[in-house]
Amino acid sequence: MDLLMWEQQECGAGLLRLEGTILPISRDSADIISTVEFNHTGELLATGDKGGRVVIFQREQESKNQPHRRGEYNVYSTFQSHEPEFDYLKSLEIEEKINKIRWLPQQNAAYFLLSTNDKTVKLWKVSERDKRPEGYNLKDEDGRLRDPSMITVLRVPVLRPMDLMVEATPRRVFANAHTYHINSISVNSDYETYMSADDLRINLWNFEITNQNIVDIKPANMEELTEVITAAEFHPHHCNTFVYSSSKGTIRLCDMRTAALCDRHAKFFEEPEDPSNRSFFSEIISSISDVKFSHNGRYIMTRDYLTVKVWDLNMENRPIETYQVHDYLRSKLCSLYENDCIFDKFECVWNGSDSVIMTGSYNNFFRMFDRNTKRDVTLEASRENSKPRAILKPRKVCVGGKRRKDEISVDSLDFSKKILHTAWHPSENIIAVAATNNLYIFQDKVN
Repeated sequence: MDLLMWEQQECGAGLLRLEGTILPISRDSADIISTVEFNHTGELLATGDKGGRVVIFQREQESKNQPHRRGEYNVYSTFQSHEPEFDYLKSLEIEEKINKIRWLPQQNAAYFLLSTNDKTVKLWKVSERDKRPEGYNLKDEDGRLRDPSMITVLRVPVLRPMDLMVEATPRRVFANAHTYHINSISVNSDYETYMSADDLRINLWNFEITNQNIVDIKPANMEELTEVITAAEFHPHHCNTFVYSSSKGTIRLCDMRTAALCDRHAKFFEEPEDPSNRSFFSEIISSISDVKFSHNGRYIMTRDYLTVKVWDLNMENRPIETYQVHDYLRSKLCSLYENDCIFDKFECVWNGSDSVIMTGSYNNFFRMFDRNTKRDVTLEASRENSKPRAILKPRKVCVGGKRRKDEISVDSLDFSKKILHTAWHPSENIIAVAATNNLYIFQDKVN
């Protein structure tokens, strides 16, 4: 995939040409989207929200009238994944918000996904049912038990067609293994294990059995704590390798073949700090909020507050690429600290060929960077330009001086509108962007 696929050649003005669809998510605060994830084929798209619900969208089949255009995404299934709980030992309320969703590769007609809140990971099975059994001997059609003395004929139950029903059932509940809030889950390439990470520990789980602690950075004296784990992910091809990032802006690559407890890393990625740029906010803005392996497994992408960095697994001392997401906010760090926006955790994603990077920003802006051409673009997800088949126009932020007609001043940015969660279709130019409680889906323009 290449950003140039979306260039408006006949107009000559814009960099990208995207068509937009807005999916129906209500305006209640419990419906604020907290995670977005395509499955491995891209046919399904799952979102989790603050109210503990999971909504799955399914892509409609190709239209016979328009064979070149695939259908839009419509609601496939909605279910309550987590409920609010209370930890009586610690007198703490555990909120139901879904922190992460991860799909498992499809093995049969059913779909499986992992969802987690702060403490508990659940494995869900999503399956279809279009037949129902009828003609039981001991039960009537309403499910009530029949009087055995009234049964005079032996019947053979049969399956009758019914309206399609999608069922979501919990197959496993992985609980009581995290003292701190879970920030990441990642399915291993062996598809038998996955890991879950909180602030100080990473656990390895087997889908059938139990868990094992593989990283523990908790000091004996909590006053000596200097950093926390912020994100973790398995290598896409090597089941023994994983990375985790920290609040100090470092990344550790670990090999599970070396020891049962990976307290010693195999590689340590850190960029030397420029003393001239050091400020009160340096440590806060260097904290990594997301880490992702490229699909080919060669690179690691990290997102901190102001930048996206790409690291080569063979070079630990500095990133090979650094992209400025919203450098115009550097002068606003003081006010962003006061309103707590400086602690926002932005995610980042690769496209299917690892050639384009996408991440979110404020004012419902999201950014794309083409690694080959070094071109970048700022786009906006908003109701004003989300009419069906509407073409997105690139946006520009004016830092100072005279503002042009199509530019927006940095002082007029709305920091309550933020795009923290995005997803990219695994093989096509289709993206999902979560803007508070609205989900936008954009695809490249088909001529």
